[in-house]
This record gives sequence, structure tokens and C-alpha cells, in this order.
Amino acid sequence: MAFTFRKPQKKTIVTIVTLGILLMAIFLGIGVGLFVAETVNIKNQENFTDFAPALPTKLLDINGNLITEFSAEEKREIIALKDLPPHLIHAVLAREDPDFYKHHGFSFKAIVRAVVGQLIGKNLGGGSTITQQLAGTLYLDRSERSITRKLRELWWALQLERRYSKNEILELYLNKMYMGAGTYGVEAASKYYFGHSAREISLAEAAILVIQLSSPARYNPLDNPNIARDRQKAVLDKMVELGYTTRKEADASFEEYWANYDYTRVSTSAYFARDDKAPWFSEYVRRQLENMLYGSLDLYKDGFVVKTTLALNFQAAADRQMALGLEQANKEYQKTISTRLDKAEAIYVPIVDLLSLAFGIDEIHATSETKSSQNAMDRYVKRLNPVLDVAALMFNIQNVKMITSTAYGKLKTIAEKNTVEGALISIENETGYIKALIGGSKYDQSNQLIRAVQGKIMPGSSFKPLYYSAAIDSRKFTPASLIYDSPVVFYNEDGTPYIPLNYKGEWKGPVLLWYALAQSMNVPSLKILDGIGFDAAIDRAALLLGITDPEEKRKTFPRLYPLGLGVISVAPIQMARAFAVFANQGREVSPIAILQVEDRNGKIFLDPEKELRLQQKRKGSSIQLISPQTAYVMTALLEKTVQSGTLAYASGYGTKFTYTDTNGKKYTIPA
Repeated sequence: MAFTFRKPQKKTIVTIVTLGILLMAIFLGIGVGLFVAETVNIKNQENFTDFAPALPTKLLDINGNLITEFSAEEKREIIALKDLPPHLIHAVLAREDPDFYKHHGFSFKAIVRAVVGQLIGKNLGGGSTITQQLAGTLYLDRSERSITRKLRELWWALQLERRYSKNEILELYLNKMYMGAGTYGVEAASKYYFGHSAREISLAEAAILVIQLSSPARYNPLDNPNIARDRQKAVLDKMVELGYTTRKEADASFEEYWANYDYTRVSTSAYFARDDKAPWFSEYVRRQLENMLYGSLDLYKDGFVVKTTLALNFQAAADRQMALGLEQANKEYQKTISTRLDKAEAIYVPIVDLLSLAFGIDEIHATSETKSSQNAMDRYVKRLNPVLDVAALMFNIQNVKMITSTAYGKLKTIAEKNTVEGALISIENETGYIKALIGGSKYDQSNQLIRAVQGKIMPGSSFKPLYYSAAIDSRKFTPASLIYDSPVVFYNEDGTPYIPLNYKGEWKGPVLLWYALAQSMNVPSLKILDGIGFDAAIDRAALLLGITDPEEKRKTFPRLYPLGLGVISVAPIQMARAFAVFANQGREVSPIAILQVEDRNGKIFLDPEKELRLQQKRKGSSIQLISPQTAYVMTALLEKTVQSGTLAYASGYGTKFTYTDTNGKKYTIPA
């Protein structure tokens, strides 16, 4: 058999030569480091552990007033190596440094692997040992990427190896390293992520914990569960490969972890003991900063000064109005629940009593002494349901079973709770500055879902102006177009009929377009949607809401007629930016919270606003989402809503548009 040998390509030769030169340079550097390590005597042991003092990060509002500080106090709890379960230590070794107990502070194998990985464009693992990582954290800036920094890190690693035992280095590493959300060390991190000590950590939890060492913002299981799951699986596979655990144990622990995972929990800061004049906004900014900072940079102790868009006077006014609104909403909600209870007792209790007397079934006698007892609900659910099923079938009383779920226990418990939530976001129309932000009723450790940004709500009729703007652009409609408000049947693309009604069930006959919008009329609005078509309506809504991903666009906007009544799910911040476009003469508005970040020396470290303005400038004419003329017409139409429409009662508050759904939820778009 003949073999054909190909002449090596020029690119391959260059790569090999480059690799050889780099390896020679690395070995030379290591040799110098070894020489220095052997000849330098650390006389001042106190300086050996010196590093930059911790300073808090300050959040300032747009006028330079202090909002809060992300304190320099570290959320850390020291734990001895002997108290940690073996599988946690094995997970750390498998992930970070399998040869930790064999090398003397550095690993030729790891260095070569890292260099080869960079040359071929693949991640084959880092080149730093656990000792080097610890040295870099203690004495250097690990975000710096240079040969000089690597040599200094190596030198310090060798000093650590000379001074401490392997177990001492590992214990210091596990208590010192940053693990995300303001936690340092495995004990504090375990309590934050899992709610219990690292002493009790499971195999799968250990894998989750160790991946935080390299990038806590990226691998945070609360923010990015899918990414964390993949990386966690890789760690478990590595542990199986190294013989630290069995495949059966790894798979069982992995499945158990995700079977019990709480998808409703969101990432928060672990440190809460701070004065904060705008906690929802601060948390929103904190999450953004966590993603912006890199390397060993630490939000909680590196002394950054963060200049933001918030105006504390706006925020204070927003807090007052939200408190008043929630108080009133809760009163109305509890009144509604009370009315339903009274109705249940007035209508359904006599029915059940009648059945009891007619058939001699004492167990369902509702007016007996058990009515007010604590066990009434359990008794009715367990003993009454089968009887009521038969009674409902015999007498065609379909609602008779409501007594078990409405009259006793369950609704009374709900009525006693403050269950109404709210959200508010105020955006400056021209700049996109977030001037005030509220994410819920009360910010605390159990309530940190920022509903103004993360919450998905049904906008209802507040959605109508988005496609009305497309109708104005189409020139098929004008504010003076005559539309008939009368019963009609629309047929969806799949042939199913849709028969809409107005909120009050009334028909107005011929109305003008501006009046239909001001009064939030459903049938005229759907006729406008039908007139311009789904494509035009969806494209315009997506453009204004800032939805660019085709898949997200497809999922957000169903091609069904209820779309025209706002039966979709979007975040309040998306609706705010959409309406801001009208007020900004049709130009795109991008919400922004962080203007600039300075380091502890006053040097500009990050400049998000400058980057945003450059991006907008590069867009050129495409930043004009709709014409100034259409924006002017839409603004005039929305003003009619305040002057003589559904928001006439709130004209003093500068609101633009409101919508109340069938459950009594009210949404208001600010001016």
C-alpha cells in the first residue's frame, strides 16, 4: 500500500514555530522565577499578606447625591478544611487543579495546555494552579493580562508554597475566593445559593459552587440556570473521569438538584444591611455592574463610584404614589374578596343545608358548629366533595361545590394577605434616562423580582397605540376616519371565529378614530388592525418595544385577533420605551441606568452612556423609528385620552393611557 505525504502548509509551520517560541519563553520565565524564589528571602512576613484595602462602591444619582453603598464588608464565613465534605474538595480539584498535591505552585502541563488552547482557538483549561490563583487574588490585579503579571503571580505562588502546606493553601483558597453576589468563600456562598452550610453540600451543589470561581456572573444558577447546568455537568463528568465519584452517584445528584430547583428565585446581593434610598434601582444597577466587571474586580470592595440616571426627588415622589396606589388597591381587592364570601354564604350555604335536610346527611350541614372551626375547610374538601358531585349531577346545580373553595377557609386566608403588587418605571423621553424605578410593593430578601424590568404583564388596551401608529403611517386611516362600532365576527388565520365586545358591552355606532382610541373601544381598534394586517401591526409593535430577535418576536405576537386588545406578555420597561418614542419625535429611546463608573482613584473605568451614544450615532437614519409627523399625530391622539377619554380623571398627573382588565388590574402609561 502506498502512502502519500502532503507538504506541510505554511500556516501549520508558523503555528509550530510560534508554539515553540512561546514555550521557550515560558520555560525561561519559570526558570527566572525559580531562581528568584530560591534567592529572595521574605524578611517582612507582615508585608507578605498586604493587599489593597477594601472600599465600598458608591451609587450616586444624576445630581451627585448618594443613593447607597455596596459595602466593603464582605459576606464571608470561615470554615476549616477538615469540616468540608470530600466531594466538595474533589470538585474544586477536578475543576481548577487536578495536580494540586503534586506540583510546587505551578504546572508545566497546565501552562502548555493553556498555550496550545489559545493557539488553536479552543478552551483546553486555564494555566493557573490553585496556588497561582490565590497569589493573584491576594497580591495582584488578576484582570491584567501580561507576561509580567504572570511572572509576578508565579513568584508569589512559589512564596506561598514555601511558607504554607498544601492543606493550608487550599483552606485559604476556599475561604478567600470571590463566589458571586458579594459572597466570599465556600461557606457564605453555600448559604447564599443553597440555604445551608457547605458542610451539608451535595455532590451536584458542590459542582455548582466551584464553577462560580471562574465567572460568578456567567455561571450564577439563579440568573443563568441553563448555562450553569451545562458547566455543572462538565464538572461532574470530570469527577467521574478522575475517580472521585461514580457515574450513578453523579447522575442521581444532578437529577435531584434540578428536580428541586426553584426557578422563581432571582439573583440578589447577599449583603442587605445598608441604607438605600432606591433599593429596586440599586439592585437593577448591581446586576448590570456584576456583568460589566471582570477578572478579580470586586463591586463590594474596590471603591468604584457609579454615576447613575436616577433622580432621588423623582424616586421619592414615585415611592409615595406607589404606596398610596397599593394601599387603595389592597382595600379594593379585600373588599372584592369579602363580597364573594358574603355571596357564597348567602347563596350556597342554604343549598347545602337543603340537601342536608332533604336527604338526612348531617355531615354536610353547613350551619352546624363546624362552620367556624379551623378544620372546616379540610372537612368539606375530604367529606363533602363526593356528595356534592352527586348532588350537582342530580339537580344540575353546577356551582354547588363552590362552597368548599369559597365560603370557608381558603378565601378568608387570601383576603387577610396583602397580595397586590405594583411596578413603576419613569424614563426621560429624549435621553432614555431611568429617573425612577419600583419593582414591587416592598424590597426585601424574599421580594426581589424587579417587575418593572423582569415582570411580563398583559398590556391590554395600552398596546393599541402601537399599531395605531402603523395605521396612521399606512395613510389608510387618519384621526378623522369613520369606523363603525357594532357587533362583528373576525376570523383568525386558522378559521376560528372571534367575537369581541366592548368593556361596558355598549355599541356606539359610527365613531371617529381619535374617539375610538380615547375611549379604548375594542371593535373599532380590531377593524383598524384588520385594515393594516397582522404583519404591519406586529412589525411596528416589535420595533417600538425593542424586540429584534425573530424567535422572540414570533413568541410574543400571536397572529390572532386578541393581539389587537393587547393579549400578549411584555415588560413595563418595554412599554415605557415604546411610548417614549412618540414623545421623542419618533426617534429610538434606549433605557439606560448607568452613566459612568470611576475607579477608586477617580479615573473613568466604564462609560456606558458614551458607548450608547456612539452606537446610536452609528445607526444613522435608522434611529428614526417612525416619522416625526406620525409621532406628532400619535402624541395628539394620546392627549385626547387625557382631555376627554379614559384618563380624564387623571389629567393632573400627566398620564397618557390607561387600561383596566377584567380582573381589575390597572395599567397607566406616563407622559
